[in-house]
Amino acid sequence: MERNAAYANLAKWFEYLNDDCDYENWSQYLIEKLRRFPLCEGLDVGCGGGWFTRAFTRQGYRMTGLDVSAAMLDFAQETALKEGVRGEYILGDIASKKLPKRFDFVTAINDCINYIPKDRLDKALKNIGGALKKGGIFLFDVSSERKFREKIANTVSVDDRDDVTYMSFNREELDGVTMDVTLFIRESDGKYQRTDETHRQYVYSEEEIVAALQRNGFAVLEVEGHLHEDKTSSDRICFLAQRTR
Repeated sequence: MERNAAYANLAKWFEYLNDDCDYENWSQYLIEKLRRFPLCEGLDVGCGGGWFTRAFTRQGYRMTGLDVSAAMLDFAQETALKEGVRGEYILGDIASKKLPKRFDFVTAINDCINYIPKDRLDKALKNIGGALKKGGIFLFDVSSERKFREKIANTVSVDDRDDVTYMSFNREELDGVTMDVTLFIRESDGKYQRTDETHRQYVYSEEEIVAALQRNGFAVLEVEGHLHEDKTSSDRICFLAQRTR
């Protein structure tokens, strides 16, 4: 069975299938953190379909979205055009791509960092630092160890809707989880098209992330659970850091 690159088929369905994550409240939580600093221009790393990129733009920030998935960027650009939200989108991998300009802040929301292999994390953080002006802000999150070990590893996730069925078969690896994702997409004639793709995410502890940030010229300003939750019981850990050199 042929498997496609991650998000090759899921891209157009991703935001739709995640409609229970309360994007509105989540984006406001992030915007509150950004407003604490005098920021104008931002880079949204791993922007995916661009939900947060568009949300930040609507708040007056000049945004550029960066992602490794061409399909995701196509969706982001099409959606931004439909909604009348301006923004620039760039295809690239932050773990290998240096940006030609510097920004006031960088965001990486909703598991972007979890997709970076452990042997490439330092390179990614170095490139993020290089994309920031001195004193610039880096706001990002990771899925917590608890979420991976207790909720994702060695499980099957299913979301069955009238127009699409999503299934993810998740198996635990030494340093993360591999997710084999199958979609059954209903077409206009009532038949279903099957697509398959594989996702690989890496488990990062808070201590690993903090140490990596400090190695790469960042001061850690704040670490907390998702939407101000207790980080010991939260599915997501949010980091606020500042480039110091």
